[in-house]
Amino acid sequence: MSRDLSGYIKISVLATPSKTPSASSPPLLCSFVMDIDEAETSAGEEGAPTVDRAVDPPPIRRLDEAVVNRIAAGEVIQRPASAVKELVENSLDAGSTSVSVVIKDGGLKLIQVSDNGHGIRFEDLPILCERHTTSKLSAYEDLQTIKSMGFRGEALASMTYVGHVTVTTITEGQLHGYRVSYRDGVMEHEAKPCAAVKGTQIMVENLFYNMVARRKTLQNSNDDYPKIVDLISRFAIHNIFVSFSCRKHGANRADVHTASTSSRLDAIRTVYGISVARDLMEITVSDDSPARSIFKMDGFISNSNYIAKKTTMILFINDRLVECTALKRAIEVVYAATLPKASKPFIYMSINLPSEHVDVNIHPTKREVSLLNQENLIDTIQNAIESKLMNSNTTRTFQTQAISCSVASQFSARKEAENNISTSGTKSQKVPVHKMVRTDSRDPFGRLHAYWQSEPNSQQEKKTDLASVRNAIRSRRNPKELADLSSIHELLSEIDCNSHSGLLDIVKDCTYIGLADEVFALLQHNTHLYLVNVVNISKELMYQQVIRRFAHFNAIQLSEPAPLQDLLMMALKEEDLESPTNENDDLKQKIAEVDWENEKECFETVSAVLGNFYAVHPPILPNPSGSGIQFYKKNMDKTTSVENVENRLANSDEVDVDHELLAEAETAWAQREWIIQHVLFPSMRLFLKPPKSMAQDGSFVQVASLEKLYKIFERC
Repeated sequence: MSRDLSGYIKISVLATPSKTPSASSPPLLCSFVMDIDEAETSAGEEGAPTVDRAVDPPPIRRLDEAVVNRIAAGEVIQRPASAVKELVENSLDAGSTSVSVVIKDGGLKLIQVSDNGHGIRFEDLPILCERHTTSKLSAYEDLQTIKSMGFRGEALASMTYVGHVTVTTITEGQLHGYRVSYRDGVMEHEAKPCAAVKGTQIMVENLFYNMVARRKTLQNSNDDYPKIVDLISRFAIHNIFVSFSCRKHGANRADVHTASTSSRLDAIRTVYGISVARDLMEITVSDDSPARSIFKMDGFISNSNYIAKKTTMILFINDRLVECTALKRAIEVVYAATLPKASKPFIYMSINLPSEHVDVNIHPTKREVSLLNQENLIDTIQNAIESKLMNSNTTRTFQTQAISCSVASQFSARKEAENNISTSGTKSQKVPVHKMVRTDSRDPFGRLHAYWQSEPNSQQEKKTDLASVRNAIRSRRNPKELADLSSIHELLSEIDCNSHSGLLDIVKDCTYIGLADEVFALLQHNTHLYLVNVVNISKELMYQQVIRRFAHFNAIQLSEPAPLQDLLMMALKEEDLESPTNENDDLKQKIAEVDWENEKECFETVSAVLGNFYAVHPPILPNPSGSGIQFYKKNMDKTTSVENVENRLANSDEVDVDHELLAEAETAWAQREWIIQHVLFPSMRLFLKPPKSMAQDGSFVQVASLEKLYKIFERC
C-alpha cells in the first residue's frame, strides 16, 4: 500500500522470504513509511542530506481597537496643516460665513478653528468624535452625489487619538452652549454648559503628543505655519462669500485677513497682493460632449508679465481643494514657451463636473480625486490656456515704482543692530585711536549732506523709501544661466581675469561720502579716502552688466523692424552738426555698418556703447551751484564774477534770472547726485569688477590716509 503524505517519505520495498517460494506463492509487497524529522538524518548513513520541516506560519490576531485607531489617525492627520484643512472644511460644510484660525508653535501646541456655522446638536456630542460617525451621508450610494467636503467621519476621531480635542458649540435658539473634551474618540466628561457665540470652536492641543517620531520631524514651526497660511489663502480666494483670518497665537495682526466680497479678483488682490492681481487674465472653458468630457471651468491665469520662481496652482474641483499633477504639468508646458526662463505661472481654477464623474474616495486626506475622461479634460483646458496666452502676448507692461526717502528709519535700524551686538556678551577687541573710522554706509551723519542746510521744501525730501531701492537692486542679481554664446563666455572670462584685486576689495567694502565735483565722488575704505570718477565706473559697470545679462533682457517687439543703419546714420549726423556738408557721409556709412562676421567684436562694441549710454553723465545744463550760475542770468555782463552774481541774487532783485530753467537745472543735478548715492554705489558694491586699467587712468585716486594725518597732527 502506497500513500502520499505531506511531511513524510514513501518507501516501497519488495521483500523475499528465506525460502524459495513456489510458483503459486506471490511475492510480498511491503510498504514502509518513515517519518523524517527536520533536524535528523538517516541513521547509519554518513553524509545523508538534511530535510527541513516547514516553519509554522504566525497566527493572525485581531488588533486592539486603540492600535487600529492610532494607525489610522497617523494616516489621516499627517501634519498640522492636515488637521487645519479638515476643520476648515467642516466649518464650510456647516454653512459658515466667517472662519477664524489661531496657531501656536506651527500647530503642535494649539490649533483653534472658530466659525459661525449652524453648530452641533447637544444630542450628537457623545458620538461626535467616534470613528465613522457623520451627518454627510447614510449609504454608500450617497457618495455618487456627495457635495460636502467631508464624508468619512474620520477626521475628528483621528485628532482625538493624536491630540487633545476640546469642542465648544451652540446651535440657533439655545440660551447657552456646551463645552466637552475628547480623548481616544470618547468624551472625557459630560458636556458642560458655557457661554458661547453662534457656531463651533474646536481646539486641538498637543498634537502628536503620543507619536514621538512624528513630533520630532515637525519640531520646526517655521515650516508648518507658512503651509497653514497658504492653505487658508487658497480657501479664501475660492470661498469669496466667507471671511477668513489666520494668525499666530498672541499676535495682534492676522497674516491672512479677508472680508466677504463679490469679486474673486478682489479676493486674490487682498490675499496675494496687487502685484499678482494686475497680471491675471480671466479664463472660462467648458465642454458638454458626453463622448469627450462634461465640465465647466472658470478661473484666472497669469499673463506674460507675471514673473515668479515657483508655480502657484490653486485647483478646486466641485468646490473641493485638490491637487492634479497631470493638469499642473500640462499647464507648465504651455507657459514654458511663453515666460522667461526660471519664471513660473500663477493659476486659479474652479472646475465643476457632474458628481457621478468624480470619485472623491481615493486618498486618505481627500487631497486627490479621480475624474472620468481626465485626459480629454486636461487637453481641452491646455488648448484654451495656450490660445489665451497667444492672444495676450502682443504687449508687455513695465511697472514703475515710486521712491521715498527714509534715512531716519535706516539709521534707527543700524542703532538697534549695534545695541544687539553690544549686549550679546561677546568682548570686542579695542581699536586703536588712529584706526577708528565710520564704516557703516547706512549712517547718514557721516556724509557731507549731514553738514548742509537743506531747504524745507526740497524735492529730495519727497523721495520714497531707500530700502525699496536697495532691495530692488539686490533682487536684480546676475542670471545663473548665461547666454550660450562662446563670444559672451570669452568676454566674461576677460572681465574676471582683468579684475584688479585691490580695487575689488575697495569697491566691495566702501562707504559713500559725497560728491567732490561734477565728475568725482569721495568714498572711504578702511582708513583711506579716495576720489572716484563716477562717469568711468558707471560706464564699466553698465558694460559688465550688459555682458552678464546678455540675452536675458526683456524683449520689446516693434510693429515693424527698426532700420538700424538709418538710425545710426541719423545719430552720427546729429552729433556732427558743425559740418553741414555731406563730405563725411562715406565715412559715416562705414561706421554705421556692422561687421556681423566678427561676433565677439560686435558684442563688445555694442555693450560698450550701451554702457556709455546708461552711464551717469553730468546733465546738459551747467551746474547752478558753481560757475554755471552765469548761464542762467539775463541782464548781467558775462564777465561778472560768480561771487557778485550770488550776492546780488541773495540781496536784491537786480539780476534777471531764468527761474524756470534754473529750477530745471537744480532738479537735474539733484537727481543725478541721488542716483549716484542710492543706485550707482549700491550696484557697484554688488556687481562691479574694476579692471586693472582703472588703477592707472585716474578712476581711483587716494587723497588721504588716517594714519598719515595722525602723524601730521601729532607734529602740530
